[in-house]
Amino acid sequence: MKKLRILAAGVLAGCLALTACGQSGSPGASAPVVSETAEANVTVAGSPTFDAMKARDGVVIGVKDDQPGLGFKDATTGQYSGFDIEIARLVAAKLGFGADKITYKTVPSAAREDTIARGEVDYYVGTYTINDNRKKLVSFAGPYFVAGQSLLVRADDTTITGKDTLKGKKVCSVTGSTPIQRVREQGLTDQIVEFQTYTQCVDQLLSNQVDAVTTDDAILKGYAAQQPDKLKVVGETFSQEPYGIGLNKDDAALRNKINDILQASYDDGTWQKIYDETLGKSGSPASPPALQRY
Repeated sequence: MKKLRILAAGVLAGCLALTACGQSGSPGASAPVVSETAEANVTVAGSPTFDAMKARDGVVIGVKDDQPGLGFKDATTGQYSGFDIEIARLVAAKLGFGADKITYKTVPSAAREDTIARGEVDYYVGTYTINDNRKKLVSFAGPYFVAGQSLLVRADDTTITGKDTLKGKKVCSVTGSTPIQRVREQGLTDQIVEFQTYTQCVDQLLSNQVDAVTTDDAILKGYAAQQPDKLKVVGETFSQEPYGIGLNKDDAALRNKINDILQASYDDGTWQKIYDETLGKSGSPASPPALQRY
């Protein structure tokens, strides 16, 4: 595990040229992909979450820490980086909080709804797919990105070429995630292995304990880029995963405000610059999605 994380940090530094964004529980330090000065005199009328941020003079953002290129924590420096981190920091700046006012809190997939509902994070940016079941528990701004479910296998494996070749194979993903639910609902295999993080699944794949890891292609390409001689992404994507920013369910005012921030970043090219300097380094182009205001 330690070796994998150290390797990931090195590859990210060399291949993605990402800038760090902050440490859990402490102010950020390095420059972001897009330099954003905290807005002054921001108001969000009717938002209890924003009022809490102002009262403590800081924002707590829920993130992932094991997704290279999206939300990743450098094991040697403790700093976070990636596309999701950059989006999270952009939103914070537009709400009036610079990097020195941000605390990142790593939250696993299975704990996201409870963590948001208890107010332990002000908002969550971490490959969080918008769906109707989750809308019953939390609210979403966005989407700010649309990914698709795919498969990561060992580079020398020629038996798995897509979702229809998974019968009898051990497939791993994260507990509580949408991808593992889809594997189960579609009956793609009866051998499902679940862990708390994707890094644990990749470790299992490399040690031949499972045959494939499934989640969104954006996440899997990050792992494959770390060890292209050992890992590869196969098959066509078989879902659409609109990533949203998770919020307290009753805070429509903050949701509308963040939607306005995202739309402005789509219109002025900021979103595109963030993508091109993070996930876009993989060689896969993308454009801003359409917001789903509700």
